[in-house]
Amino acid sequence: MWNYLWILTLISLSEELSLAKAAQSNILLPSQLNDDLSSPLFRCLAPDPKLNYRPVIGILSHPGDGASGRLNNATNASYIAASYVKFVESAGARVIPLIYNEPREILFQKLNLVNGVLFTGGWAKSGLYYDIAKAVFKKALAKNDAGYHFPLYAICLGFELLTMIISKDNNILESFNAADQASTLQFMENVNIEGTVFQRFPPDLLKKMSTDCLVMQNHLYGISPERFQENQDLSSFFKILTTSADANNKVYVSTVEANNYPVTAFQWHPEV
Repeated sequence: MWNYLWILTLISLSEELSLAKAAQSNILLPSQLNDDLSSPLFRCLAPDPKLNYRPVIGILSHPGDGASGRLNNATNASYIAASYVKFVESAGARVIPLIYNEPREILFQKLNLVNGVLFTGGWAKSGLYYDIAKAVFKKALAKNDAGYHFPLYAICLGFELLTMIISKDNNILESFNAADQASTLQFMENVNIEGTVFQRFPPDLLKKMSTDCLVMQNHLYGISPERFQENQDLSSFFKILTTSADANNKVYVSTVEANNYPVTAFQWHPEV
């Protein structure tokens, strides 16, 4: 929800600018408006109490320095690509880094200070990073089960990690040729985008996304719709929203959303 809050702000601003433009040919002083405080020019809309206008999002760091060791060869180095931080901040949220290899008690203390979590892209699918991602995911589900709305977004590697974790099969991923590739998003037949991340996308953009190569793909692994549906744990937890095709025209699942949790996973890169 927070990812498109800025769109609502822009819409509201556009409406106010239209009102101002319509009135500019006959500008009146407040004393000449008969004190009509119900006018949109005077009315300040109260914020929606259901929305958090300044959420804090935890982003899980990834092993390495982001530069193939050219900057920092320390084995305990980790990084968060700037694109993910800007992605979150552009929606009006703030960021707390969740350092994957910091003491677990500190990481989970920080997890209690944030309103949601983002899993980034990368390469790490095993060892400590996998274990921490799994633990954070379980904490996110527990928070939601306790009645606290706690969304989780997973991008690229994050998508793959959730696929492995939920399916309980670390070998479930398949090979695909979608490195540094632009692609379309093919929406599933009869999919209802109400309540999904695509809900506020303009109809013309939704159409273009299915016909023009507008989205960034950069991965060598994924999962086909057939294998996805065959795994009961996956197919009962997630519903498939979109698929895409790699350079060899092999189809893979590209966007999924949980049926009962605010968890969305993208094989593509919305931050790009």
